[in-house]
Amino acid sequence: MDGELISALNEIEREKGISKDIMFDALETALLSAFKKNFGTTQNVKVEIDRETGKVFVYVEKVVVEEINDGDSEISIQEANIINPKFRIGDIVRLEVTPKSFGRIAAQTAKQIVTQRIREAERDMMYKYYINKENDIVSGIVEKIDKKNILVDLGNAETVMPLTEKLPNETLKQGDKIKLYVVEVKKTTKGPQIVVSRTHPGLVKRLFEKEVPEIYDGTIEIKSIAREAGSRTKIAVYSNDKNVDSVGACVGFKGNRVQSVVDELNGEKIDIVKWSSETKEYVAASLSPAKVLSVEINNTEKIAKVLVPSYQLSLAIGKEGQNARLAAKLTGWKIDISGTNVESGDGEQQ
Repeated sequence: MDGELISALNEIEREKGISKDIMFDALETALLSAFKKNFGTTQNVKVEIDRETGKVFVYVEKVVVEEINDGDSEISIQEANIINPKFRIGDIVRLEVTPKSFGRIAAQTAKQIVTQRIREAERDMMYKYYINKENDIVSGIVEKIDKKNILVDLGNAETVMPLTEKLPNETLKQGDKIKLYVVEVKKTTKGPQIVVSRTHPGLVKRLFEKEVPEIYDGTIEIKSIAREAGSRTKIAVYSNDKNVDSVGACVGFKGNRVQSVVDELNGEKIDIVKWSSETKEYVAASLSPAKVLSVEINNTEKIAKVLVPSYQLSLAIGKEGQNARLAAKLTGWKIDISGTNVESGDGEQQ
């Protein structure tokens, strides 16, 4: 099997990217176990494969001693010096003990180990690839949909996304190309388990990073995201450069940047608001697109009392309270909204 082994390992290294050194180490370990199983030795045995020829050698290692107490692990100084006069007490002598019948066993073992090691190495490489994709976006093609899950082909792996993680307002079918957020990658004996989602707020964040160079290079920061997937998302952004408008950069020319994100999310509405370290300003901005007249802060209870024109009250609260709910989640403040007749100043608590 000598030449065939080297050829096979060269091909595996070239096509699979698995190092020959890794394969040789695995083979030597397996052949050592096979030797001990078949020949029942208690000696200190080593198996080595010649990296150039593929020939397999079995060696017994013995310590050079003045007087032998254990013949399996020791060799006398006199015997050692016959092999090489340079040996001294305490040195290790390697004696080749390769059985003639070991070639057949080695060939069978090599075939099993090569196959097993290819699978293990491929799984390991796949895990390393996808662990670097954790908290990032991957693209895939819908392969199959059943009552609970969606099978997605990622190109070099497959993943199963629960139906609960798809957007509520989208209908996927076989062959659809979709972007997925990698929530977590778990290492298993069957390969990496890639946990993905289209409802995670991280998907919105990563989509904006890919569409807005100023976010990618750190000029603009995404400070907070509040999302009700498939319906609406609020995103708070801040510019580290006074000459760069954080909201404008995210919206893009004629809204092209935000529209690309909206299209990927199947029409999900996105409010981009300016983050501020001033709570009043931040809370007011978070209720966009509603116009806010004033904000009163209760730091003890972390409540923000907001006053808006009566005609904007329903806009500030949003359908089924969504706008106010997302604003509260975005800012971390409980928000109480009141409407007022601007002329009379009369308030209407909601």
